[in-house]
Amino acid sequence: MGTPPPAYGCPGALWCAEPVTDVTIAAAGLADAGEILTVQRAAYLVEAQRYRDVFLPPLTETLDEVRAALAGPDVVLAARRGTRLVGSVRARLDGETAHVGRLSVAPDQQGQGVGGRLLDAVEQACAGRVTRFALFTGADSAANLSLYAGRGYRVVAHRPDENGNRLAVLEKTVSSAHSGA
Repeated sequence: MGTPPPAYGCPGALWCAEPVTDVTIAAAGLADAGEILTVQRAAYLVEAQRYRDVFLPPLTETLDEVRAALAGPDVVLAARRGTRLVGSVRARLDGETAHVGRLSVAPDQQGQGVGGRLLDAVEQACAGRVTRFALFTGADSAANLSLYAGRGYRVVAHRPDENGNRLAVLEKTVSSAHSGA
């Protein structure tokens, strides 16, 4: 049968089975901690294989650490298809900067626009409070870099993580006129 062509809203994807119109994104609660951790670990296994490193921080994070993030001041959003949690993202506000992290999408949902929707949603949740978004991803993670570049992020530096893996540091500046939009 072959691979279907990319669907609208899935730029750069090898294929996209469904549009993301049936995904809802909302603030995550403490009850979501276990599902968030499960999706996060599944999503980051691909990165662990790419970098030959099973000790990436998203893989070693504990349930108590996820609960702490949910209970703290961070913005934590969850994406759901029906009742199933299919992705999440966090942002920590530090002055005029929102540090975006732990963007995770269930492996069977990747390439369908869920990650882009989560990124857009966390930016909207921080709108009006920051002038810059910062994040990092593996320097060899082409799909991640493409997602971020397509949403206005640019690589500003490279650095190693605590395990020696090369990271790309990305930033996106928003004007105050646009930050409230």
